[in-house]
Amino acid sequence: MSAAFCMKVALVALLAIASIDSMECRSFARSLLPEDKGLKTEKLTHIRFYFHDTITGANITSIMVAEAPTTNSSKTSFGLVNVADDPLTEGPSISSKLVGRAQGIFASASQEEVALLMAFNYVFLEGEYNGSTLSVYGRNPIFNEVREMTVIGGTGVFRFARGYAQARTYSVNATSQNAIVKYDVYVLHY
Repeated sequence: MSAAFCMKVALVALLAIASIDSMECRSFARSLLPEDKGLKTEKLTHIRFYFHDTITGANITSIMVAEAPTTNSSKTSFGLVNVADDPLTEGPSISSKLVGRAQGIFASASQEEVALLMAFNYVFLEGEYNGSTLSVYGRNPIFNEVREMTVIGGTGVFRFARGYAQARTYSVNATSQNAIVKYDVYVLHY
């Protein structure tokens, strides 16, 4: 074999490798058809539950994990951060059927009114939604009659979820500050 022939073979091999490498570099993202991932017709689901936030008493489900040096003197508790694992029930009574848990963080994020930044996963434990989650994020001005937060995603049955959650205070104990909040969640998913 001549040196020129070997050089041509090497050059062809290098070009082939470069072509494969450039295809791989461009293939980090590609368009897919929803059907290829088993996705069918999108549907709208309405879920209603009661969120039990217990910050005092025997069965605490929400605990303060941080506060700013000025939180206690702030009219809005600005800088307060809580982590919660709150039960979600079918009805307003804590003894009604447990359908899930609200696991996440809320923080007092306004200096002008009591408004919480909410970042929660609703983990469902019942029925066709068992094991699925919805991720909810948004602003919750707790003294407004209706508060709306965004459903930003989900897992399981709720893959590709989007929608909104409306919160309405059902009851608040003025002494303990424990609250029950009714949630109506509207979610588009496959």
